[in-house]
Amino acid sequence: MLSKNSHVSRTLFAILAITGLLVVVLQSAGAQNNQPQSGTTPRHVRVIWRTAPATEAIVAWTTSEQGTSHKVEYAAGDETEWHSVESVDTQQFDGQVKRGTAPYVHSAQLAELTPATKYRVRCLSDEETSREYYFYTAPDDKRPIALIYGGDSRSGWGERMAMNRMMANMVAEQSKAGRPEIVALAHGGDFIVNGTDLPQWLTWLEHCEQTTGTDGRLLPIVPARGNHDMGPIFNQLFAFPKESENYYAGNLSGNVRLATLNTETVTGGEQREWLADELAEHRWDTTWYLAQYHKPAFPAVKIPSGALPNWVPLFDQYKIDLACEADGHVIKRTSPLRNGKIDAEGVVYIGEGGLGVGQRTPKTGRWFLQETAEHCGSDHHLHLITFYDDRMEVRVITMAGEVFDEFTLKPHQQD
Repeated sequence: MLSKNSHVSRTLFAILAITGLLVVVLQSAGAQNNQPQSGTTPRHVRVIWRTAPATEAIVAWTTSEQGTSHKVEYAAGDETEWHSVESVDTQQFDGQVKRGTAPYVHSAQLAELTPATKYRVRCLSDEETSREYYFYTAPDDKRPIALIYGGDSRSGWGERMAMNRMMANMVAEQSKAGRPEIVALAHGGDFIVNGTDLPQWLTWLEHCEQTTGTDGRLLPIVPARGNHDMGPIFNQLFAFPKESENYYAGNLSGNVRLATLNTETVTGGEQREWLADELAEHRWDTTWYLAQYHKPAFPAVKIPSGALPNWVPLFDQYKIDLACEADGHVIKRTSPLRNGKIDAEGVVYIGEGGLGVGQRTPKTGRWFLQETAEHCGSDHHLHLITFYDDRMEVRVITMAGEVFDEFTLKPHQQD
């Protein structure tokens, strides 16, 4: 358990949550009834991370009409010279809307960026320009960083917006207080209820804008596909290639690597081979190695997914540090597990999705939850994971701003 600053942290998170809830009360009625803007006004600006967050970023946005020219302008820090990158992909969203035609999605790949650097960005579509935003690239050194993990934002719009606003407040406060920067949101999937329903995705995009700080700071997202995220819109919205299977890995710092896996396709075969090669090549490049995916290997509510037979043996073999799961709609922390039993040198599995969806009751009688039953529960939540050289600190923050659970992990040692 963490031993310092717990009272201060709990008070801070409560203040941040209250602030977020007040904003949602003021915004929620209007947000759910927003009509698409006309023309090529850029909306829903977002930053997506894939395999090289220190030097690359995808900037994506939406317009109501197709337009003819789309690009991103960006500048490092306070530089006055703006660089320009054309949209690499403009396409009309799959699906239909109640009035008018489906909007268009655009994305531009920013490359050869400098690690740990502030980049100002603005999106231009024809004669229309977005406001100026900014984001930070991931560091490539071993400085302490933090990551938000959560999943299952598919329903509960009021709760979804409250959690989004809390994230924005946490990012700002973490930076202001000089604590390790929150570099990104790793989302474990089930963004919406029906992945083929375009209006649901457009509403999610509206709500996602509330993760943006009042000063325009964008929180990069690392997305995993959930079982409700079926269909082509997921790949369009997050700028994946059309036939992408949505599994990949990248360094969040010189000390942290995150693999994003996909339980909604074949978990064995090519994906298992890819994971085996990925771990063999990169597991010990960084102190900390995490995996995120949707359906749990060690579920607190449902039955195990294909992650259990296909990925867990590799997690055990390469001694990854943390597995981030979703889908169950509960707060979960397992005992450390290895080779099908509790082992102090094993992997801890956390989850299982609380970014909006209604919560269930964890089945703490399961063997891997019996020793950690008091750390499992039912509340909207996210995980704040902070990485240092010698320890990983994990906190579960509820929508009320309370620290529901907190624990510390020490690095695994290579055999």
